[in-house]
Amino acid sequence: MTDKSANQMWGGRFAAGPDAIMEAINASIGFDQRMAAQDIAGSRAHAAMLAATGIVSDKDAEAMREGLLTILSEIEGGKFAFSTALEDIHMNVEARLKEVIGEPAGRLHTGRSRNDQVATDFRLWVRDQVDAAIEGLQALMQALLGQAEAGADWVMPGFTHLQTAQPVTWGHHMMAYVEMFARDLSRFRDARVRMNESPLGAAALAGTSFPIDRDMTAQALGFDRPMANSLDAVSDRDFALEFLSVSSICAMHLSRMAEELVIWSSAQFRFVTLSDRFSTGSSIMPQKKNPDAAELIRAKIGRIFGANVALMTVMKGLPLAYSKDMQEDKEQVFDAADNLMLALAAMTGMVSDMSANRASLEAAAGSGFSTATDLADWLVRALNMPFRDAHHVTGSLVAIAEKRGCDLPDLTLEDMQGVHAAITDEVFGVLGVHNSVASRLSYGGTAPTRVREQVARWKEALA
Repeated sequence: MTDKSANQMWGGRFAAGPDAIMEAINASIGFDQRMAAQDIAGSRAHAAMLAATGIVSDKDAEAMREGLLTILSEIEGGKFAFSTALEDIHMNVEARLKEVIGEPAGRLHTGRSRNDQVATDFRLWVRDQVDAAIEGLQALMQALLGQAEAGADWVMPGFTHLQTAQPVTWGHHMMAYVEMFARDLSRFRDARVRMNESPLGAAALAGTSFPIDRDMTAQALGFDRPMANSLDAVSDRDFALEFLSVSSICAMHLSRMAEELVIWSSAQFRFVTLSDRFSTGSSIMPQKKNPDAAELIRAKIGRIFGANVALMTVMKGLPLAYSKDMQEDKEQVFDAADNLMLALAAMTGMVSDMSANRASLEAAAGSGFSTATDLADWLVRALNMPFRDAHHVTGSLVAIAEKRGCDLPDLTLEDMQGVHAAITDEVFGVLGVHNSVASRLSYGGTAPTRVREQVARWKEALA
């Protein structure tokens, strides 16, 4: 395609073609060709509406719709020649449509602008990514439920400050992530509802004098309704910002879990063994098995955070309606969506394949005086001691055990009565880690009974 033919797309306003620098900075076809399917879907809906309202003939509209399918087939088959001189996916498709069907192609743009066209395409593309993220999250939650169900009564240490705090169950820990990712799932679903309005028909910014039917095109494209204000329709990118914001929160959860998998798979913890599919070796150290997938998830999250900040920065100072700055709205969203989906898939694979080392988990569960709180609670229940006093007595017993290099269950009854004479041998019933987790029966607690209830609830919810 020559500069001269490209300029004809603009009419007679420009006498000479842009130089190479202007062409390079102005063109977006290098990245917005990813929206080809959405662009063609929007144009087919628009053509059908133009015929239904009598704005173009049925014959011309049918030629447009068939020609657009031909172009889509060319693009999907890798046979379409994209031109930077034509700037973007919209003008590339329109120019090719003229080559395919001739004069009727010139009628396709009646009653619309590139402004509402690109807003529609981008909304459709982001909506598709939201749907993909929803599916990805559901798959990850199913994998976590499988781990939780298998280890509902496996004990492990629960941490605060990465220090042993209290025993919990493996199932309870897995279900914590189910709850986090469930909130991400609900945020994506909420965002989809808000973004599911059609900009098509807003034209450049003020609407159009043609008797278009915006409800018809909205319905054809799966939108709930047309957007109510034409200025807003072409100016708005908060649907993309919301996608990036929700993706960032989800990415943060993925990164936290990735961090735990890195720690847990280390020789110092040995809590989990990751499969070979999601690990790599060392070029010089034959003993190494590196959790590279988890580390890459942890790192790629920065790209999603960065995309959110980048688009916020692009949009923050723009007056209504469209400015060319908004061409910079897509690359970071495309990159963030790619990396989110990759991270979700990799995490789902790791969780599905990983093996929890039950013996290592249980050995660690009883270390670090993890049942100290159970001892304090017993003092309150059995001896009617104020909790602050019970806390002090327990702290004294921890100090004795620490000095001797043993754990609380290893102390004798005489040791304990030396701190508080009223303690009886019943106290040893609460110092075992299995007794500890079984006693945490409050709603949301770590008791295996509660874990299994939550697993069943979520399995039903996701069914």
